[in-house]
Amino acid sequence: MAIPQYVARLREHIGHDLLWLPSVSAVVVDDRGDLLLGKRADDGRWAVISGIAERDEQPAAAIVREVLEETGVRVVPERLAVVRAHTHVYPNGDRCRFLNMAFRCRPVAGTARVNDDESLEVAWFAADQLPELEEHWQLVIKRALSSETMTWFATA
Repeated sequence: MAIPQYVARLREHIGHDLLWLPSVSAVVVDDRGDLLLGKRADDGRWAVISGIAERDEQPAAAIVREVLEETGVRVVPERLAVVRAHTHVYPNGDRCRFLNMAFRCRPVAGTARVNDDESLEVAWFAADQLPELEEHWQLVIKRALSSETMTWFATA
């Protein structure tokens, strides 16, 4: 899995301890209303396309880069749907607390494919026929597909 250099250097010093990191995710919705998902190489589970923002990278630019790197699809972020902190433990024991900014995005070019080593599969799914997803991704998708245009955020 490709992680930013600054995260790799932090891991050298702290091992598997909890890291607080900025992350972005994309609910990519095509003209038919289908959603683009990736089957993660690290745990074999389906998920919304996501990644860690590079140092000094704006969140919207980060999600455009992540979707292109992982799927070969160019997207345009339409709106920020969710801001939420959530914890993820990787199979190797690394623990991260992500400050996730989830964008609803529209595809504008490219054909969906596995485009790097972070995914085992990439596929479009009808919104009512999604594979099993973690609770965080279910929330992100629900809010991104909602007609509500205000950003959803967790309260204390």
